[in-house]
Amino acid sequence: MSFAPPLSAYIHFPWCVKKCPYCDFNSFTLRDELPERAYVDALKQDIDAQHEALEGRPIVSVFLGGGTPSLFSPQAIADVLAHLHRVLPLAPDAEVTLEANPATVERGRFAEYRAAGVTRVSLGAQSFDPAILKVLGRIHVPEDVTRSAEELHASGLSNFNLDLMFALPKQTVDGALADLRSALALEPAHLSHYQLTMEPGTVFGGLPPEGLPDDDTAWAMQDACHAELAARGFAQYEVSAFARRGRCCAHNLNYWQFGDYLGIGAGAHGKLTEPQYGRVLRTTQQREPRRYLAAPVEGMSRRDVPLQDLPFEYAMNALRLVEGFSTLDFVARTGLPAASIEAPLQGLAGRGLVEPTDVGWRTTALGFRFLNDVLEAFLSSSIHSGSVASEY
Repeated sequence: MSFAPPLSAYIHFPWCVKKCPYCDFNSFTLRDELPERAYVDALKQDIDAQHEALEGRPIVSVFLGGGTPSLFSPQAIADVLAHLHRVLPLAPDAEVTLEANPATVERGRFAEYRAAGVTRVSLGAQSFDPAILKVLGRIHVPEDVTRSAEELHASGLSNFNLDLMFALPKQTVDGALADLRSALALEPAHLSHYQLTMEPGTVFGGLPPEGLPDDDTAWAMQDACHAELAARGFAQYEVSAFARRGRCCAHNLNYWQFGDYLGIGAGAHGKLTEPQYGRVLRTTQQREPRRYLAAPVEGMSRRDVPLQDLPFEYAMNALRLVEGFSTLDFVARTGLPAASIEAPLQGLAGRGLVEPTDVGWRTTALGFRFLNDVLEAFLSSSIHSGSVASEY
């Protein structure tokens, strides 16, 4: 581990107008007036406290996530980005993504977000079926997504992503394809296409909605939609991510390639490599907004990632990528020898779940279907004298 990987910044905005029943992100229903000024000031304190140990490392991407960052004014976003830029150099071609809910963006404001420094937008469409949107607890209607996409193009922010779900309540294969075609008609540069899952701790996790498609139907939806995306010029580069040429999400790629990122804001998580000490740190901010506002610096916790956990943490990210990873990258990003993951990889290859490439390893089509099984092979491994002994 001789050098630090690229550095990104994730900035979390924890409030939503309404909490969706499937959402397990750190988000809270906005019940009173948005504390915009106070929260921006807390974010700036957070940035100030974290940048000191980074020795001027440039930021290659920024992701403003939530919650619903588009509840915050363009002026507030500009203030946060300007402060980040003042204390850490921002790469000239840095990607700055803003997550937005189609129902919380007023007409004409995307041009203002662009002027604030945003270069890319991720829009939560989820579906274009009004009945399904209602079941999902979304506060927007399909027309809001169309209007937002038109404004994005008009404002010069054509590099935008649409989030789209499938395997939704009472959805058919034809319905999933209709949703996808509605999304593609808006000419996004990127599309995140993922299956609705019942996450523990959510409303749906405790009480799933009626009419969920079975596994075979969900798989048929995925196959049909992936074929449609390929035919329309969208290449899959990650389990759930598709992009036109040159429009992959740089920020998420840095995550999946085990890059570093600052975690700024309530509930934000960060990862930082300290090559001089041969270690990887994880940082966690307080989840509850009021507690974060009261102590944006003192409330952050830090922990070293144990050496035995690094193979799993690396694989959990890198094996989501269609191209996989290089062995040299694994060594550089973890500081571990390549031999430390040889046993689980060979075992998975024997089951047809991963395969070697010219430079390293990648997940097979079968492996993507059973990705949890792939990752469990690394979770059950332990390091002994520089090697990983498989226990499966």
